[in-house]
Order: sequence, then structure tokens, then C-alpha cells
Amino acid sequence: MGVSRWPVFALALALAGLVWTGTRVINGRPFPPDTTPEGAYARIALAIAERRPRDAFAYLETEAQWASYTILEARKRACKRVRESYPQGERASTIREWMDLDAAPEPPDAFAVLALRRGWIARLERDLSGVARVDVQGERATVVTGRGTRYPFRRRENGIWGLTIFTAELQAEAERASNDLEVVEHAAADYDRAKGP
Repeated sequence: MGVSRWPVFALALALAGLVWTGTRVINGRPFPPDTTPEGAYARIALAIAERRPRDAFAYLETEAQWASYTILEARKRACKRVRESYPQGERASTIREWMDLDAAPEPPDAFAVLALRRGWIARLERDLSGVARVDVQGERATVVTGRGTRYPFRRRENGIWGLTIFTAELQAEAERASNDLEVVEHAAADYDRAKGP
């Protein structure tokens, strides 16, 4: 059976893009500052190419970061409540899908778990390349790569530009996690009452 060359090719393209955008680092000059869309994009590209997706978290827009905090907190609380109150036979099946998030120590790790699970890392690896141009309109910017891929950014309160492409999915996941926690809390309360004093 032959090994697919597409993942190797995609990684080579991403690295080529990094070399193109990151030659300033290799040549002793720093990246553009992360207070520019190019600088934020370059740091995301480097984190993905070096297989450090948690480091891309710092370059997500604020709403995406807050959603990651909500997801992590809700999943950890739900897992804890299930372990405390659910019958032994129901615990593992209830929290099976949440275990990797429960094990994540911080929101950047939760983002990395979701990014791997949802295929976001593979998507970025396929599409990352050098910056061809940047279109800035007020607090929003679009980084257009040499391959024609467009990455939307929004300026955060601290001046760092944050990638916006994962925000809607993270917010939807945060809502799911909060709803699941509410269901778990109600069921756990019922189980606790059934146990008696």
C-alpha cells in the first residue's frame, strides 16, 4: 500500500510559506509585530507548522478566546458533577466525548483539542502560504495569501490582531457545553435526591 503524499506536500507548502514570510526571522530580523495583521498571521503559521496549535490561541479574536474559556470550564464542571453524582454504570458513557477537554489544563489546550478534533489544523496546513497583501478597514483586516486564501482578522482591545474564522464554531460549542452542563446538573441533583440523606 502506498503512503499518501498529500499531507507531506501540504506541510511542505506551509513551511515554504513560513520561509517566505519568516525570512526576516531567519535573517536575524524580527517578525512583523503582532499588532499588525501580517505579524499575527505569521505567528499562527509558525505555530501550525511547528505542531504547536495551542500557541495560535493568542492570535484568535477575543470572542473566540472567551468561548474557549467557557467550553473548558463547562466540560470540566460537567465531568466533575457526573463523577460525583451519577451511578457508576453511567459515568463513562456520559463523559466519554468530554474527556479530552476535561484533561486540558488551560483554554489554549482546549482550543488545540477542538482544532485537532474538528480538522482546523489540517485545514490551516493545507491553506497557509506567504502573505500577498493585507486589506485593512478600521478594526477588521483580511490577510490574502499567495495561494489566494483569505484570512479575516479583527483588532483586539490590546492591539493584537485576532483570527476570526473559528469564532462562530467555538461560540456554538460553548453554547452546547453550557446546555450539556445544565442537563448534567439537573440529572445529578435527581441522582443525589434518590440516594437520600
